[in-house]
Amino acid sequence: MVDGVQVHFGVAGSGPRPPLVLVHGLVGSVSNWRRNIGELAKDATVYAVDMANMGRSQRVSGLDASMAATADRLAGFMQALNLDRADVAGHSHGGAVAMMFAARHPERVRSLILFAPANPFCDLGHFLVKFYQTRVGRLLARVVPYLPRPLHAISLRRMYGDPLRVTDGSLEGYTDGLRIPGTVEHILGIVSLWHEDMRILQRELGRIAKTPTLLVWGDRDRAVGISSAGHLQAALQCSRLVVVEGAGHIAFEEMPDECNQAMHRWLNGPMASA
Repeated sequence: MVDGVQVHFGVAGSGPRPPLVLVHGLVGSVSNWRRNIGELAKDATVYAVDMANMGRSQRVSGLDASMAATADRLAGFMQALNLDRADVAGHSHGGAVAMMFAARHPERVRSLILFAPANPFCDLGHFLVKFYQTRVGRLLARVVPYLPRPLHAISLRRMYGDPLRVTDGSLEGYTDGLRIPGTVEHILGIVSLWHEDMRILQRELGRIAKTPTLLVWGDRDRAVGISSAGHLQAALQCSRLVVVEGAGHIAFEEMPDECNQAMHRWLNGPMASA
C-alpha cells in the first residue's frame, strides 16, 4: 500500500549494487520490462512498479494525474519498501516522471536511466495531445480499449523500428489494463496536463543538471524524436547518450540485449557510482 493505494510491483535479484527502480510509460506496465529484469537483477535488486491507476495497481477515481503528484507517489513507493536511494529508470512519460522525481526528491536518486523520455524539447506528439484534449478526442480515447486486437497490434508495431521484432506477449503489456474502469480517465488526466507539466519540468531541469543520467534513444523513434535528445543532454550536464541503431520508441523491449548491456555498463561505471 502506498498512501492508501494498492500498488502492484515485481522484484528480482539481490545484486551488490543499490536498488534499481523501473517506471513504465503512459499506457505501460511492469511486464514491459520482462526482457530486462532478469539480466539487470545480476547487478542489483530490481523493482518494476505499476503506477497507480495503471497495470495491475488499484484504480482510484480523481487521483491527481500531474507529473509532480506521480513523482511524489513514486517517492511513497520507495519509502514503503524502505528504499532510501536507488537508480531510477523510466521510459517515455515514465522518463519524464523520473526526471521530476529526481528534481523533487534528489536525496533518493543515485542516477537516472531514461529511455526516450518525454521532454519539453520534443513537439512530435503535440497534435495528438491537443486532439485528445478535445471532446471528440476524449470520446475516441474511451473507445480505444474496445478496438479489435489487430488495430492495437498496428499501433504497437509503429512504436518499433522493425515491426518484425515485436514478440509474443508484448502487446498485452500495453492493453491488458486498458479496460479496467478508471484507466482511460487517468490517462486523459495526464494528457490534459501535458503542456503545463512540460513547462514545469523544463523549469525543474536545472535541479537535476548534475544528476548522473544515461539517455537511451532508438534512432527510429516516431514518438519522442531523437532530435530532442541533444537539447536534453545539454540541459543534463552529467548525461551520456546511447543511440540504439534500428530501434524505435521502446528500445529496451525491442532490442533488449543492446539496452541491457548499456545499462550494465552504466550501473557498473564511474558516472553512476557517486
